[in-house]
Amino acid sequence: MDTARARKHMVDSQVRPNDVTNPRLQQAMNTIPRELFVPTNRRALAYVDRDVPLFDGRWLLKARDMAKLIHAANIQEGDLVLDVGCGFGYSSAVMASLAGMVVGVEEDEDVCAKASENFSTLGIDNAVMVNEPLPQGCPKQGPYDVIIIEGAVEENLDTLLGQLKPDVGRLVTIMMDRWDLGHATLFTRSGESFGRRMLFESRPAGVLPGFNRSEGFVF
Repeated sequence: MDTARARKHMVDSQVRPNDVTNPRLQQAMNTIPRELFVPTNRRALAYVDRDVPLFDGRWLLKARDMAKLIHAANIQEGDLVLDVGCGFGYSSAVMASLAGMVVGVEEDEDVCAKASENFSTLGIDNAVMVNEPLPQGCPKQGPYDVIIIEGAVEENLDTLLGQLKPDVGRLVTIMMDRWDLGHATLFTRSGESFGRRMLFESRPAGVLPGFNRSEGFVF
C-alpha cells in the first residue's frame, strides 16, 4: 500500500469535503500514519471510509467523523485536551499537532503502553497516556479546555463535563438516541451551566464502555 497516497486521498475525499477547513488539522491527518495505530492485520482498512476494529468492542472512528469532531472543538495552540477512549493513540497524535498538551485515557494497560510507544516512534512529546476508567477521565490533570470522547455514548457524562474549564471548556462526542442514531454534539461550559448543540449525524460502530444507557425496570 502506498500509505502517503492513501492519506492524501483520505483527506481529499473524506475530510475536506465535509466542512473540515482547518489547514493545521488537514495537515496533521495528511502526515500522521494512521496505519500505525491499528492492529497489523487490519492496516489495509486504515484509510477506508468506515470505523476500523481495534480490539474487543472498540473501533477507530472513521476519518470523517473524527475530523469533524476535532474541528468543532476549535482546539487552540495552548489548549489542554483530554482524549477519552483514544485507543492506540491516533486521535491524540492528531490533536497533539494542534494543542499544547493532550492527555489520552484508556482502561487497558497494554493499550496505554502501545499508544505511548506510538507517540515515541513519531517523536510526539506533548501527548501522554493515563490508565483510568473512561467515564472517570483524569481530573488530576485538569481542568481541560477541550474533552473529546472518541466514540458513541448514551449517558454518564457528568464527571467529564465537570472537568471542563468553567468559562472556555467544550466537550465533543457522539450521543446515541434510543433509535441507534448518533448525533455529534458540542457541549460548552459557562460557570456551572452547560450549553448543548448538535453538529451532524453519525452511525458509529458501538458505544464506549461505561457510557451505556441504564436499562429501566421492566415487568
